[in-house]
Amino acid sequence: MDHSQILLLKTFTHYFLHFIFPVFIALIFYRENWKRVYLILLATMLVDLDHLFANPIFDPNRGSIGFHFLHSYYAIAVYFLMLFFKGNVRIIGIGLLLHMLTDFQDFYWWSH
Repeated sequence: MDHSQILLLKTFTHYFLHFIFPVFIALIFYRENWKRVYLILLATMLVDLDHLFANPIFDPNRGSIGFHFLHSYYAIAVYFLMLFFKGNVRIIGIGLLLHMLTDFQDFYWWSH
């Protein structure tokens, strides 16, 4: 696989995990309210607002995990603890952890 194919696959994987995979989570685990759950999962992408405090805002050679304050290991621990609550708090925790996993794999599992 050449570099352009890897980049295309990386980009596809990133956006699949951010936009499509949450549909499956919502349909499998929250079938009756899947649309509401899907919107909540999408809303957790607002966690990326912490990128606005970085200089430069986007750096392809910088991983988000451990750098931005809402992507810190302390924040991830809080997101994990949210799984032990019920209702929307748990859904938000799932969305935030999925987001962290997506950012992690995007930087550490692909050549950059």
